[in-house]
Amino acid sequence: MEAVSTTHTVKSFYLLLAVLIPLVGSLVVMTQKNRPNLRELVSSCSSVLLFLVVLSFIPALKAGQTLVFPIFQLLPGLSITLRADGFSMIFALVASSLWVIAVFYSMGYMRAHDEPCQTRFNACFALAIFGAIGVAFADNLLTLYLFYEIVSVCTYPLVAHHQDKESYDGARKYIVYLTTTAKLFLLPALILIYVLVGNLDFPHTISTGILPADTADWLVIMLYFFCLFGFAKNGIMPFHHWLPSAMVAPTPVSALLHAVAVVKVGVFCTTRVMLYVFGVEIMTDLNLGIFTAYFVGFTIIMASIIALSKDNLKARLAYSTVSQLSYIILGVALLTPAAIEGGLIHIVNHAFAKITLFFCAGAIYIAAHKKYISEMSGLGRIMPFTFGAFAVASLSMIGVPPVAGFVSKWYLLVGSMDAHQVGILVILIVSTVLNVGYFAPVTYKAFFGKRPPGETETGIREAPLSMLIPLLIAVTVSVIIGIFPNFMMQFVRMVTG
Repeated sequence: MEAVSTTHTVKSFYLLLAVLIPLVGSLVVMTQKNRPNLRELVSSCSSVLLFLVVLSFIPALKAGQTLVFPIFQLLPGLSITLRADGFSMIFALVASSLWVIAVFYSMGYMRAHDEPCQTRFNACFALAIFGAIGVAFADNLLTLYLFYEIVSVCTYPLVAHHQDKESYDGARKYIVYLTTTAKLFLLPALILIYVLVGNLDFPHTISTGILPADTADWLVIMLYFFCLFGFAKNGIMPFHHWLPSAMVAPTPVSALLHAVAVVKVGVFCTTRVMLYVFGVEIMTDLNLGIFTAYFVGFTIIMASIIALSKDNLKARLAYSTVSQLSYIILGVALLTPAAIEGGLIHIVNHAFAKITLFFCAGAIYIAAHKKYISEMSGLGRIMPFTFGAFAVASLSMIGVPPVAGFVSKWYLLVGSMDAHQVGILVILIVSTVLNVGYFAPVTYKAFFGKRPPGETETGIREAPLSMLIPLLIAVTVSVIIGIFPNFMMQFVRMVTG
């Protein structure tokens, strides 16, 4: 399998502009501590401008061009360089578009809940997007690594936002897990790859990777697992504990962690390295792909089982994320065109559905002050738009047509059959049943359950429009990309050919 070769490479300053927009936006936000309206105006304008710049790359990519922008060179073969290709656009479009929605939702949530330190929140939120866009447009492993670490550092204050013991404990676990795995596994792997190859540049196809053909098998295998575990943001067990712990953060941060930036950075980096550093041929020859598929298959099943036991809605969604992230890695690891396409498109499909679910969790908390599923019986009749959106996004997570998640599941199922992996097929079917098990009760209780004894409906209503409209937009997009998947699939097919 070989991706479509680009006709030529074009230098584009707009790549640097895309990275600088959230950075400059965050710096301006920091100066507007006493001007909340101006602060939020800067955040919203920055998000819209970034999205428009990312959209402007599409005509060039469809014409067969690869956009690059070298920033500076450290050593021969070692530079900080940006690149836009089909793979980049999958994540860049998700991060930039969801930042727009998340900014407007955050305004409503932070004000409705009277959250402290809103200036720091907005600035760090923008810095996290700065890191995510840098990851999306990284042309080599060094650039990828630097922006990956930026995301980790800039999201620490967001996880610790409430500044109480629970927040600091969750944030400490978050930063220790992510930075320790990166230093212990990822950084040594980068150094060894540079010594072996002489550079860290990503090739333009996914067939052969960059490692020399005479590299010892044991060394390739070691480097592969160092990279797989080094990108701990991908949520693979046993390096997943940081993710549920990070749920102490405000709901907009949880949405950022699960849909916009952090975990998507993890799976994007993991799949980028799988396909562009090791390549399909090496992974096939050493059976790394099938082993990885079954390895993450364990995460898919176990995280789903744990999700079933969680009564806290955000905790249930957190373990759902752990499970769903592994769908992406599983698809790529199967190494068949359909499976890779299913894995990569799930980056998009999961993002829109999961941000909807977290937005709904935040809306429920603001409107009804409920965190636990057992307390939500009957709320769907009072908050039909919120719980209706939750139901539709849940269907996407389960994989029911016509919502976006169905497209992912379809390609993954076809890809597993193409790879002749009946075991993977069983894992996908069992996990789908488990998805139903932990999502369906939420909707059922909300619409058909009886209000708990002694609870009144007085004062409970839909969340403010500033929160309700973004979540309805997100769930609508999830349905649209389920019915019309070809817009995003065109970038996925630039990868697989």
